[in-house]
Amino acid sequence: MAAESFTMRDGERTIRFGEGLAAEAPGLLSQGGFDGYTLLTTERAASVLPSPSPVFVPPGLVDEISARLLQQVAEGPLVAVGGGRVIDTAKAIAGVTGARVAAIPTTLSGAELTPFHRTPAGVDGARMVRPSLVIADPRLMASQPGPELWASAMNALAHGMEALYTPLANPVAEAVVLRGAEAIWNEELAFGALLCSWASGITGFAVHHATCQNLVRAADSPHAATNAVMLPHFARMMAGRVPGVMGAFAQALGDPAGDPGAAAGQAAKLAARSGHTRLATLGVEEAHLPQVAAAVMLHPALGNTPEPPEEDELLALLRGAL
Repeated sequence: MAAESFTMRDGERTIRFGEGLAAEAPGLLSQGGFDGYTLLTTERAASVLPSPSPVFVPPGLVDEISARLLQQVAEGPLVAVGGGRVIDTAKAIAGVTGARVAAIPTTLSGAELTPFHRTPAGVDGARMVRPSLVIADPRLMASQPGPELWASAMNALAHGMEALYTPLANPVAEAVVLRGAEAIWNEELAFGALLCSWASGITGFAVHHATCQNLVRAADSPHAATNAVMLPHFARMMAGRVPGVMGAFAQALGDPAGDPGAAAGQAAKLAARSGHTRLATLGVEEAHLPQVAAAVMLHPALGNTPEPPEEDELLALLRGAL
């Protein structure tokens, strides 16, 4: 938990962060112009914001889910209460309908703070959307069971790490990421995740997330845990490519010397709390790896990586994580 609450205006977006804000959500939504909204949520999160006719977001891939739900969503604003899948689905639908989106996160995914998401399958012309109102209650964000919570935190930490070295990396984002990484190391998970994800939203992501996205699609592995397993491996790879920022990242994660080579080990200590340290325990098999490596070579985010790995290097890294 972060000790202080705050309200932040960022362009067209308002971010509210503070303990107890989930209980104030109806009033905050009304103040933000979200009357007559459609609620997208899950069975786990439905009690956060009662609605007579919620739209439940099923498991699956966002492009497929959003295409199925597009016709079920009424005109007007959307409110997403849930994790990354729910919030990204709302963003994807809004990218077609033009609706405003409010997000109340129940995990540390960071989807509420980024304009990145899949678009509905078979629909042309969809745009990228970010929520214009974020209601971030740290108790709700950190409400998952322990292993799932730490997997979600590692996804956020990976957002932060990649924000340090994409082409849009900048001193503002770097300062935010390092404070966020320090917060996650000190178990202020919700605050740290918010900072890392905010930085990712303005800088973009690189090979780590491109690879994890393709692993999830190829092997149906859980998204957050896949990020947790892969984070130390990519931290090790990037230590030699961008030693300056990776040394600062290592220091934020508790290494007093700021050794870039220590970032992987420090990240691994946290990632192990997710309960998984190998891809094999997530259902990934050797047969998946060549297709994943080949797909990453075509991913636009690969070019955001300093000295982008060739397919052989990435395949070797994946096999090391199996």
